[in-house]
Amino acid sequence: MGDDTWAALAGQFADDAYASVKGRVRTYVLHRQLLEHLPPPPATVLDVGGGAGHQSFPLARAGYDVTLLDSSPAMLEKARQRLTSERVTFVEASGEHAEEAVGGRRFDAVLCHGVLGYLDRPDPVVDQLCRCVTSGGVVSIMTGNAHAMAVRPALEQRWEDALAAFDSVEEVGVLGVPTRADTVEELGELLRSRGVPPVRWYGVWLFVDWLGFGGAEVDPADAERVAAVEFEAGRRDPYRALSRVFHLVGRKA
Repeated sequence: MGDDTWAALAGQFADDAYASVKGRVRTYVLHRQLLEHLPPPPATVLDVGGGAGHQSFPLARAGYDVTLLDSSPAMLEKARQRLTSERVTFVEASGEHAEEAVGGRRFDAVLCHGVLGYLDRPDPVVDQLCRCVTSGGVVSIMTGNAHAMAVRPALEQRWEDALAAFDSVEEVGVLGVPTRADTVEELGELLRSRGVPPVRWYGVWLFVDWLGFGGAEVDPADAERVAAVEFEAGRRDPYRALSRVFHLVGRKA
């Protein structure tokens, strides 16, 4: 598989980011949004670029049959350490080769959360997601919102960067790694052209994300109330359009 570029970041990503209020909110909000579209358990779920399993392990605990695919041995080891009694299959492979890695198997739902932003272009992985989902199945993508790129540098009072961000889809993310954002419209067209028309999209992080970049700490005791507000904001206009990341759901024809 070559060098594991995520090895140095696995602990920071899996142990720190997801343990924060913001990380817990992301997991909760995405989980509730997913349950609006998934068939009941024990439906099959493929989590492409699933990392340490923060998004798919709750589905496994709910009775879904989960396959977690990731190219990073370090992240897969983190996932194994976190696993309790759920039945989860682990596959070490890149998203660009997902169909081959799972032996051509088709899944009731294919997830790809927080992955596309680390790729030069989304097309190859989106193609694999659509290949791996069964007819009538769900494709779920979460990625950076290109329409909200100026908000973070503005809240950090980096005014020149904020001005440039209106016409950019790239930034250095919170992990210190270059990232790229997408739009709902462009990703929706990629899905549609592969026989998976979009059915709904949501915002994921709004208030809790922008508060953090503005220097305000969210009280962990408020996590449940924060999550409830974020869930509602992610379903409504104009709030969802300002979210730093969005969640797009398509269903294969």
